[in-house]
Amino acid sequence: MPDFGSIAGKVVVITGGARGIGLATAKSLQALGAKIAIGDIDEATVKESGAAHDFAVFGKLDVTDQQSFEGFLDEVENRLGPIDVLINNAGIMPTGRLVDEPDQITRRILDINVYGVILGSKLAIARMLPRGRGQVINIASLAGETHIPGLATYNASKHAVLGFTDTLREEYRGTGLRFSSVLPTLTKTELGSGVSSPTRLLKPAEPEEIADAIVKLIVQPRSKVRVTAVAGIISQLFGLLPESVSDALGRALGAQSAFLDDVDSDARKAYESRVRD
Repeated sequence: MPDFGSIAGKVVVITGGARGIGLATAKSLQALGAKIAIGDIDEATVKESGAAHDFAVFGKLDVTDQQSFEGFLDEVENRLGPIDVLINNAGIMPTGRLVDEPDQITRRILDINVYGVILGSKLAIARMLPRGRGQVINIASLAGETHIPGLATYNASKHAVLGFTDTLREEYRGTGLRFSSVLPTLTKTELGSGVSSPTRLLKPAEPEEIADAIVKLIVQPRSKVRVTAVAGIISQLFGLLPESVSDALGRALGAQSAFLDDVDSDARKAYESRVRD
């Protein structure tokens, strides 16, 4: 049985913690006695969420800016002590055909989803390595193991996160540091608003399901975990099929249009506007 009591007292930093998976994870870990620090680019919302749940540290964090990230981690360690776990959760998912994607949006996706993860991991490693302990959990996606029309740059960013995290796991083997990836399916958060599941076999996950998986990873580290289990199995099976078969099956299940023609633009308008600013 997992020893959830071991979470008590751990200092956990969560990027993109103002809402969605990040906030659900912060709440779950705090309930188990962890000292929680959440950072988010949305200063108003992160302060609202932090105050509402009485997190130990909360404030603005731009994961694409080294000074912002380092300053946030400094504040956490000054107030709470050495960081035990960094959860690189911040990410954005604009949808649409690549030809219609403005270059600044392409760069913004890569800056947040890839560079932000690399920067956060690098800063955490520098702090954790001398202590010989620490854990970095990077939130990837099942999109990092497949290809979904309408999410070309997002897919690329999550493939990058998986490769990066697996490499760190080997690069720092034997140092006492642990590295893990979490691969959620489509989840019921603002990021997934207006979008139906890319296959008709699956229902979107609740953010609490992803949070539960992250909690278990902290107690029992693994290289990666797919959430939900059913979605993960389907993703892996698709990867074993011949390309022509898996592509045809994906089209038959609705993946071709889920993030393009089937998107509810009105329901998604607020999210797209926020992440594209």
